[in-house]
Amino acid sequence: MNFKKKIVKKPKEPVKILHDADNAALHISTHLLSIFPTFYHRPIVFVCIGTDRSTGDALGPLVGSLLEEKHISNFHIYGTLEDPIHAVNLTTKLKEITDKHVNPYIIGIDACLGRIKSVGSIQIGKGPIKPGAGVNKELPEVGDMHITGIVNVSGFMEYFVLQNTRLHLVLNMAKIIADGIAKASLSFPIKQTWTKLYIENEHEEKTP
Repeated sequence: MNFKKKIVKKPKEPVKILHDADNAALHISTHLLSIFPTFYHRPIVFVCIGTDRSTGDALGPLVGSLLEEKHISNFHIYGTLEDPIHAVNLTTKLKEITDKHVNPYIIGIDACLGRIKSVGSIQIGKGPIKPGAGVNKELPEVGDMHITGIVNVSGFMEYFVLQNTRLHLVLNMAKIIADGIAKASLSFPIKQTWTKLYIENEHEEKTP
């Protein structure tokens, strides 16, 4: 969970969508597809960050679990309620992902705190997120793009605020994010499962 501004590289302001707005899931899908790489052989990987030990920080693993239940065939999902990705195992999990997938296009999903008028908003944009920045932890940046959900108000006693965030809001936001990702998946081919060894062997066979 990051309490401060999460965007590390931001070429432009991210799109902000209220989770209870009309057609919110469709808007999420549209913006995802506008940013996704057009080179379909690059695997699309969602890294859902957070822990179910805190209601506010459970957004990421909730999204991951909801996506698993949808059995999306063309995206790779990491970070669920059963197998969360958090500060302790983030580095290890990212290495596992990059070892398994060739040049993955990674979308980082995480919760954050913000202004009171922005609570309930979902932000989508280019560039990675920086988990742990708000608590002075040196953690790796995650993602070629990001989806963040503003689950509560920042600025005072952030840990207390996070622990007392309403699960109802977090779950509803997670459902909308997962629905948007599922809609986006309908416009993508079956996910690639090529390994680095396969790519290297294919290259060697073509080399005279």
